[in-house]
This record gives sequence, structure tokens and C-alpha cells, in this order.
Amino acid sequence: MTWGEDRRTADEVTAMALGMQRTGVRQSVPQGQDREHVKQIVNALCSQHHQRAAAIALLARATGMRLREAILADLPRLNCEADHQGQINIQDGTKGGHAGASAPRWIALDDHIRGALRLARQVSPAGSRNLIAPHESYLSILQRIIRPARDILHAHNLKGFHELRAAFACERYEQITQHRALINGGHYCLVDKTLDREARRQVSYELGHGRIDVVAAYIGGRT
Repeated sequence: MTWGEDRRTADEVTAMALGMQRTGVRQSVPQGQDREHVKQIVNALCSQHHQRAAAIALLARATGMRLREAILADLPRLNCEADHQGQINIQDGTKGGHAGASAPRWIALDDHIRGALRLARQVSPAGSRNLIAPHESYLSILQRIIRPARDILHAHNLKGFHELRAAFACERYEQITQHRALINGGHYCLVDKTLDREARRQVSYELGHGRIDVVAAYIGGRT
């Protein structure tokens, strides 16, 4: 893979390199659904002095943030929202070019999100509100941190950070419907199509997508 291709994956402009298409239907079970697996990856990243990559992984798994969103997240603001509102609003680094890109995107707080925010604040560079130091650029983070971190992810059977976003989507679907996502062997969409659609709409909102059909690329399609 060339750096240009690697950069596109890191920036998550496309998920094709991860075996999925944004407007397609996921065919493989998302990796990173097991939190013990994610914990092992986080520990491995930290042991290799990639603490910021570890924070990104936790944010992606806990909140469904895209890679760019996790890197650019306004950590003081998110922590303030968590403390005073019991939820966080994902706004920084969101994608343009589709409906809802700058719309409110509230995610209910839980212990996993608290832990992810705690680590992110701890490893945030001095003088920064996010995971980029004042003297760094977003591109330099991709080159110096994300690219080598991806090798560690691969060594621990995780195709990329985007898989953690899909794992979040499957978890949220199950929390809403009390049934597994289709890609995980669930068939609730055949039993209660109304609730299935409502769950997909909510997951789409939390992922920051403007179209409900895009969720099929994360949790499987409806049959």
C-alpha cells in the first residue's frame, strides 16, 4: 500500500481498504467488538509509546468517532459536557458535504466514554485542546502516529480504527433493540421492521451520517 492509499484509509475518506463500502452492505463481522480485545490493543499501543493512538482507539470504540473526529475532538468541551449534561456532542473534525455534518450529534455518556475521555485528556499535548500539539499538523499525526500504530493494530487482528466505529454501531443497535445486529447473526429486522428502522436511524445519527441506508455498511443490511 502506498502512503497515498494509507493516508486515505487513515483519514477515512473511504472504507474500501477495510473490506467495506459506505453505500454497500457489510459482509464481515466487525473486529473490536470484544472490549477485552480492545484493551489488549490499547495496552500494546501504550507499551510502544503510542498513547495518543490508544486514546483514539478508545474514543472510536466508545463513541463511534471517525479517526479525524477523535484526533480533533475538543477535549475540554467534551469533558465539560460529560460532567454537566451527561452526554457529549461530536462536532470537531466532522465530515462536510452531507446533511447533518455540523448538526448536533449527542452521544449519551457511559463509563467507557468517561474512560476514553480521561485517557485522551491525559495524553493531550501541552497547550492543546485536542490530540495535536501546537507545533504539529493533522497530516503529521497521520504520518508519525497513525501509520505506525496501524501496524500494531494489524498485529492484534484489527484491520483499522474504522472497525472500532463499526463495533460501536453494532453495540448501539443491540442496546436499542435488545437483539444482535444482522451481521452478528441477529434477525430482528425480520421480526419488527419498525423498531429495526428506528434503531438504524438512531445509529445513523450517532455515527454522523445523513442517510439511514449507510448503516448497512456497519451492521449489515435488511433482507
